[in-house]
Amino acid sequence: MQLTSGIDLVEIKRIQQSIRHPRFLTRVFSDEERQLFREKANCVRTIAANFCAKEAFSKALGTGIRGFALAEVSVLRDSLGAPYFSLSGKAREIAEQRKLKFSVSLTHTEEYAAAVVVAWEG
Repeated sequence: MQLTSGIDLVEIKRIQQSIRHPRFLTRVFSDEERQLFREKANCVRTIAANFCAKEAFSKALGTGIRGFALAEVSVLRDSLGAPYFSLSGKAREIAEQRKLKFSVSLTHTEEYAAAVVVAWEG
């Protein structure tokens, strides 16, 4: 089994500035993610962690952010709060072509958010 991974770190202040522009949220995040953000009172740490997960996903996928839109990579939470990916469009096509499954881990402090993604053939 071949494993690949990706990691990303972002300053929360940077995301806080970006979300002042509504277009950023609609361009980068899916409808489901924006609903999650509303449920969490638009917590900037959650938004930043999701952004990191998308960047880390693109690294684990091996393409970088090419050939798919970031909004096609939804970072959602299960009933226990664990993050998972829901893929659509070209992001899903690429992952299926490569037969990849993904695991994601998120963390944040007051200043930084980070994500680690592991991909494997499955």
